[in-house]
Amino acid sequence: MAVRALVYFPDPRLRAQAEEVAVFDDALRELAQDLTDTMRAAPGVGITAPHMGVLKRLVVIQLDPSDAPRIYVNPRILWSSEDTIRHVEGSVSMPGVTDEIERPARVRVSYRDLDGAAREEEAEGFMAVCLQHEIDQLDGIFWLDRLSKLKRDRLIKRYEKLRRGR
Repeated sequence: MAVRALVYFPDPRLRAQAEEVAVFDDALRELAQDLTDTMRAAPGVGITAPHMGVLKRLVVIQLDPSDAPRIYVNPRILWSSEDTIRHVEGSVSMPGVTDEIERPARVRVSYRDLDGAAREEEAEGFMAVCLQHEIDQLDGIFWLDRLSKLKRDRLIKRYEKLRRGR
């Protein structure tokens, strides 16, 4: 449908809790398509409605361009493994900076599809990382919050330099 403008760090909407989606209609499908188009243009592998300034619990993830995008409405983590993995993360709302984050290696999530049907899914590896990253975003937890203060401050300074063009 349309590539929409992104919200960039440190916009306060990136730290706000997203609201539950209550109406499953054509407007939601259009928002999901706009999210998909915006994610691909960014480029990225995952995006939430808050990345576009829309505080709704909607996530799109597409790890491989040859696969269909996966859409999660009102996702919640039901369970996460004790074993962890480390993966480099970043954000379409903070382009140009990344760092390694440790997260549970496996998760089980509940969500609704675009028609409102309840679903559950288990994921591991990179998909588990992406789900946790995007659900954090819906809960108002920006990925930097998972880093030590020292690493977070270093990345913010690097990002500010990139934004100024230095």
